Amino acid sequence: MYESILRRGAGIGGTRRLCLAVSLVAFGAGGLLAGASASAQDPVKVDPKHYKVEFENSEVRVLRISYGPHEKSVMHHHPNSVAIYLADGQARMTTPDGKSQVVAIKSGVAEWTPAVSHQPENVGDKPFEVILVELKSKKAPAK
Repeated sequence: MYESILRRGAGIGGTRRLCLAVSLVAFGAGGLLAGASASAQDPVKVDPKHYKVEFENSEVRVLRISYGPHEKSVMHHHPNSVAIYLADGQARMTTPDGKSQVVAIKSGVAEWTPAVSHQPENVGDKPFEVILVELKSKKAPAK
């Protein structure tokens, strides 16, 4: 599952990271596929210490994710998203079936992340921060 997350693109500097993600969402994701998260699995509701809503409209929700060294979240869900890493780090991602994988986080990288339920943990000695642009589903027009 996290193989696609490990395939990282070229780094992007400064505030251009967020602009790239918003551009991808606004102009390149016409048929949004993600479903709404169940409120019990919404990271902002179940883990407000690490997840903060920076912006939200009918198309996207932008989260700021911050973890201190060795901090761990709870199991939660994200729809299809674009992640923009603001600091280097290492995270262990554990899925509901108990499988886990440690992934390297590289500052300045923006990447597509498919919908996932997971429990992240910062396994590094430094804090890290991520901007996550979650895509919202489009409802089909009534016929």
